[in-house]
Amino acid sequence: MSDVLSPLNSHPIEACQICASRNLSPAVFLGYVPPVNAMLPIGSTPDAELRFPLELLRCDDCSLVQIGYEVDPRILFPHSYPYLSGTTRVLRDNFRDLAHQCRDLFGIGGDDLVVDVGANDGTLLTPFAELGCKTLGIEPSQAADVATGRGITIIKDYFSRETALRAVEQHGKARIVTAANVFAHIPDPHGIVEAIKSMLVPGGVFINESHYLLDLIQTVQYDTVYHEHLRYYSLGSLQYLFASHDLEVFRVKRIPTHGGSIRVFAAGHGTYPVDVSVQECLEEERRFGLETNDALADFRRRVMQSKLDLLSLLAELKRNGQRIFGVGAPSRASTLVTYIGLDDSILDCVVEVSNSHKLDKFMPGTRIPVLDEEKLYREQPEYALLLSWHIADELGANLRKRGYYGKFIIPLPEPRIF
Repeated sequence: MSDVLSPLNSHPIEACQICASRNLSPAVFLGYVPPVNAMLPIGSTPDAELRFPLELLRCDDCSLVQIGYEVDPRILFPHSYPYLSGTTRVLRDNFRDLAHQCRDLFGIGGDDLVVDVGANDGTLLTPFAELGCKTLGIEPSQAADVATGRGITIIKDYFSRETALRAVEQHGKARIVTAANVFAHIPDPHGIVEAIKSMLVPGGVFINESHYLLDLIQTVQYDTVYHEHLRYYSLGSLQYLFASHDLEVFRVKRIPTHGGSIRVFAAGHGTYPVDVSVQECLEEERRFGLETNDALADFRRRVMQSKLDLLSLLAELKRNGQRIFGVGAPSRASTLVTYIGLDDSILDCVVEVSNSHKLDKFMPGTRIPVLDEEKLYREQPEYALLLSWHIADELGANLRKRGYYGKFIIPLPEPRIF
């Protein structure tokens, strides 16, 4: 087995990543799941593969929810990492909203520097550049090349204290540092926060966007649990983390990205007045049961029920000889496919757009082929299972425009056909 596929430095996580408590309560075990980018080419001979335990744990002391096993980032984030944030309209609109909110709140523009940690293809920084800001992205994958092509300055490297120091030495300190859908990916959250603080000017703002634990539980989004996401934040757990680094959360906003996320603004204590949105959000978390194990206990039951319901729906369709294509091969699909137990006898294939890096490969851990979306329109299967179900409205409308006439299956929160 090649070095790329060896376990490297993967290991169990036995203490809370924020407060170091070992009082971790198991919430949901989703099985042994392959890395989401472990996609073998069609035609390859089946061989041994890596799978890692995927379990949600809750810290009984600080309430952080995290996974119980850390996979070496060299396995999870190869330099050929194919995800491009600019391909999703929801993300493009969200980042434009973020830039405009920063303009309205902080009056940014001119020579203000905005740094994006995990800049991907530069989609977040583009609207800041349009406002006249200087921009800098930090991104290790090939998506950085796309950002560079758009005129975004990039440090092509993994984020660390050393990378932060290099950014300051080469570009100066930032008025704003952002981390969108990446803050939960990097080990050592305390080191991340300190590195981000070191990049900020006095009075500078750190803006974090993360998949929101409350949304995840409410809409049974177990499929967004995978090894790239080490932590699943509530506002309470983020507030605990930031406070230990003398940062104060002064504003929050619920946003629609990734099926439900939270945008959190933090700065030095007393820099900005604390907006009412902070207390409102914390009160909602308390009402829902995030401060105890109650919400996660109910989540576990609903995850199990959703699995049984989806299998029942698919079994009835296959019993009647219906063809089912999967649509979209996002990272989250790997968890759903593995946990449900889907294979190529249930899904004929999964289709992706013609420029996808995932074409002509198998879904992780299966022999389900990923093929050009043109096959969907040409063969018109009776059903299309939307694996990117969190953007079902946008995705379904696009598929109709392109000529698909069959029915859609939405797998979560409750399986349904429309």
